Amino acid sequence: MFDIGVNLTSSRFAKDRDDVVARAQAAGVCGMLLTGTSLHESLQAQQLAKHYSRCWSTAGVHPHDSSSWTQETADALRQLAGLPEVVAIGECGLDFNRNFSTPEEQERAFSAQLALAAELAMPVFLHCRDAHDRFLALLDPWLPRLPGAVLHCFTGTLQEAQACLARGIYLGITGWVCDERRGLELREVLPHIPADRLFVETDAPYLLPRDLSPKPASSRNEPAYLGHILARVAQLRGEDVQWLSDVTSQNVQTLFGIRL
Repeated sequence: MFDIGVNLTSSRFAKDRDDVVARAQAAGVCGMLLTGTSLHESLQAQQLAKHYSRCWSTAGVHPHDSSSWTQETADALRQLAGLPEVVAIGECGLDFNRNFSTPEEQERAFSAQLALAAELAMPVFLHCRDAHDRFLALLDPWLPRLPGAVLHCFTGTLQEAQACLARGIYLGITGWVCDERRGLELREVLPHIPADRLFVETDAPYLLPRDLSPKPASSRNEPAYLGHILARVAQLRGEDVQWLSDVTSQNVQTLFGIRL
């Protein structure tokens, strides 16, 4: 099983990062995609991916950090994307829930990163929250020029899922489905996602699965818990866990060109 969303650059992993990676590998995680959410963290993610075995990274600017976007940022990401550890542009997209950057700043940075991904023929690692219609409006013109896309940490409606799937976009599912309060709608969506368009991820250190037993002492999520998420997703879809692990790992190879 492969975790496509690990924020290993987070300060919450600063004291025991080696142990976190070791626990993940011991738990059967065959690889991890380390998320770049700003230029600084994209550089860090690439260095960590180079340091640890079976790790790769993304390079991009999260919508929260879109106000920092400049031409110099674009040039630095272009150079970073040429390194062998970097397999996607992102995390990029729109987040109109918090608007840490203005919608205009987000749209400018998102469109620029889509252009960069098209220029480099790289897949995109996407973020969308409370911005579905505008997100697709900006993305649609670029999709024919992109080798692929994944909307990570998908928590939307069935209609939103179907709109993405109709465009060939992969969907990443996190421990959100393990939340008996917020994850019920997503549980209803799961069976409608074709297995060959599905990824699993922890989004660690965020989104600790609420139904872990025994419950960890810390609220920090880890990639070692990916197996729990995978098992819950398989259960909700009525599929064999090992089969789903194999299929989602094959999806990683298909979209990101990673050899496992």
